[in-house]
Amino acid sequence: MNDVIESVGFQRAQELLIYYFSTNKTGHPLNFFYNNFDRIDALNKEIKKDKFNRSILLNETKKMVEGEE
Repeated sequence: MNDVIESVGFQRAQELLIYYFSTNKTGHPLNFFYNNFDRIDALNKEIKKDKFNRSILLNETKKMVEGEE
């Protein structure tokens, strides 16, 4: 876990652990987390970016439908 903390910092490591345990992975083995935290971090960032982009598109679509363009 120290390697994870040194790589991404304590706060981000804590966020990644919370995210990891919220996934549908069966059992959530910590060895998997330790060996793949960088991929988990990249995936989590992509999901957040996608969610942000979707909200922007939703708002733009809503404005177009309402005729506020």
